[in-house]
Formats: sequence, C-alpha cells, structure tokens
Amino acid sequence: MIHTSPNRNIHQILGTTPEEIDTRGQGSDRYILMVVIMLLSFGSLAVYSSIAFFAQNNDTSALEMITRHLVKIGIAVVVILLGSKVNYHTIAKLSRPFMVVSLLLLVMVLVFGEEQFGAKRWLSIGGFGFQPSTVAAVSLIIHVSVLLTEKQAYIKDFQRAFMPIMIWVFITCALIGIEDFSTAGLLMGICLILMFVGRISVVQLGTMVLLAVFGGFLLINQSATRQDRIEQYLGQIKQIETERLLDGTGRQAQQAHIAIAQGEITGVGIGKSTQRDFLPTPYNDFIFAIIAEEYGLLGAATLIALFLFLLIRGVAFVARNAEDYLGTLLALGCTLYLCLYGFVNAAVASGLFPVTGLPMPFVSYGGTNLLFAGAVVGLLLNISKHKKDRRPLFYA
Repeated sequence: MIHTSPNRNIHQILGTTPEEIDTRGQGSDRYILMVVIMLLSFGSLAVYSSIAFFAQNNDTSALEMITRHLVKIGIAVVVILLGSKVNYHTIAKLSRPFMVVSLLLLVMVLVFGEEQFGAKRWLSIGGFGFQPSTVAAVSLIIHVSVLLTEKQAYIKDFQRAFMPIMIWVFITCALIGIEDFSTAGLLMGICLILMFVGRISVVQLGTMVLLAVFGGFLLINQSATRQDRIEQYLGQIKQIETERLLDGTGRQAQQAHIAIAQGEITGVGIGKSTQRDFLPTPYNDFIFAIIAEEYGLLGAATLIALFLFLLIRGVAFVARNAEDYLGTLLALGCTLYLCLYGFVNAAVASGLFPVTGLPMPFVSYGGTNLLFAGAVVGLLLNISKHKKDRRPLFYA
C-alpha cells in the first residue's frame, strides 16, 4: 500500500524541509573541489599556451586574453562557493521558472542571435554575450530530476508521468538542436539516463529513443555542415593524405591528430605547441589536442583520469549517498553533465567522434560554459553535504 499522494510536493513526499536538511548537513566533498581546482589549473596553462597565435591574428594580446580568462575563473570559483551554500531543494523549487526563461532565450537566439562559425549560438543582452543552450541544458537537467521525484507515486503512468517529462525534453532539445546539434544530443542522452534511473518504463524509454533518433536524423538532414562532418568522420583514413590537407577536407580533425601524434609519450614541452597555429579554436573545442601535444600521452591520460575520478566520486559517493531521491537524481545529472562534456571533447580531438563544438569543462577558454560548470559543481557540493539518512518514498 502506498501512503504518498501524487499531489504532494517534494518536501511532503520526503517528510522534511530545506531548513531541517540544513541542520543535518555536513561538509562538502573536498575531493570534488580538489579535482575542479586541478582542472582549472591545467586549463589555465593550456589556454595561455594555445591563444598566442590566435591573439596575434585578432589584434589583441595573449596577456589580455589570459587575464580575461583568469577573471572568468575567479567568477566561476565564487559561483561554486555560493552555489554550495544554497540548499538544492530551493533550486529545485525554481526549476519550472528556469525552464520557461531558458525556452524564451532559445527562441530569442534563433531570431536575434549572433552567428559565429556558421551557427547562431550566442545572444547578447546589455552588452553581455552568452550561450542560451548552456543555460537550457542545466535547467533541463534540474527540471527533469524534479519531475521524476514528484511523479514517483505513478511513475509508470504514460499520461501523467512520461508525457509531461518527454514534452519538456523534446521541446528543449529541438530548440537547441536547430543550431547546436552536439549539445542537444548529449543533453538527450543525459535525460534518458536520468529517466532510466528514475524508473520510467523501459518500453516508454525505447519509444523516446526511437523518436530521438528520428529527430536527430531530421536535424542532420537540414544542415549541409553536419552532413559534411559526418561524411568526413566516416571517411577518415589512418594515414593523412596530402590532397586532403591541401583541399582542407577535415582540416580541424587532421590538425588535431597531428598535434596528438607529435606529443608522443611526454610531449613537446609547455608552450611549445606548433599545431595551435593551425587549429581554428585550439583554446576551446580542441584544447585536448594542445594538451596532448605539449604534455604527451601522460598529460592527456592524467586529464582523462581527473574526469574519470570526478565521475566515480559524483555517482558512487555523492549520488549514491544523497539524502533523498531528488539529491540522487540531481547529483547524477550534474556529474554526467560535467564528465560527458569532457569525454566527448577528448574523443572529438582524438578522432573517435565527429567534430562538434563542445568545450571541456574548466579546461577550455570561455565564459558561459565556465560559469554554468561552476554552478553545477556548486549544486553537486551542496548535495554532498547531506549524507544519506533517507526515509523511503514508498513503504507498505
């Protein structure tokens, strides 16, 4: 017999309030904070090394760019510290307004967005430029976690549970995917994992996967650039041909592969990269290639190990030991958001995935991705304060 009512809110279901949870809270997970600091340090060195040629060709200086980057890091650290102080139940109660604002921003960027590298991904408001897709991705992860928690009493119900969640996911991913297919695809994957953990029916998930594949097929077909990238990826060969280098086919991937190959085991040395002069965005999308060139296989493996440690810590410790079901889902979503972005960025540079525009959290140069990665870590740290003393959602 289930003693929970579908109409009760999160705190009624859990039998506790944010204030009560705070009194039982403990310290944040220091290991996650240590990994983030190491990633920021690693990234600062790589960014400074990779922007010299870019700065020279864009009428600015490397010192000016790295200074801006360090200021953004400072802001991200403040966001992490502040975010760790805000109870995650408070954030959860604001998930719906966050989603509404995010969808409005996604529509605005399609109409008023600034085009860079052939896509409208940037929106400028009051002189401040940012990527609405990043805002929407974080908002959707939070909102899906909240909906899954609220609907646990009837989670197998197609109309009352699956449909409301699916609508939010598909509308958001569709709006993002029009200009940013890689982010939409990764976000869809994270939401599917959350829904699986949240006990959504496997049959319903299978339907959602088929719809996602069909939607992805349509988004790829409406963009010649995406089709070219996939064709280049499928047509990759083990040995780089001179003709392909000369005609520019797959130039980004080729230069990244050269950078990784030149790094060998120990790298060419800090600040001695040569491929930074040929890669279009060595400080962002292809930062992993620069790290592999300068620090070698050892440096690249260390970077991957840091993200792997973050994944294990976030899932096996924070999510598993979260005080309530909402904390588990949020911690899982936040961890996947950070780590999958990092793994995909490395996979693109290594030639395992087609070329995308995904940055590496805390390592790549940037403002929006750095700020929201900090917000996600702050949320993860807040969840880690509250260890498991969980009362079951359902009992006989």
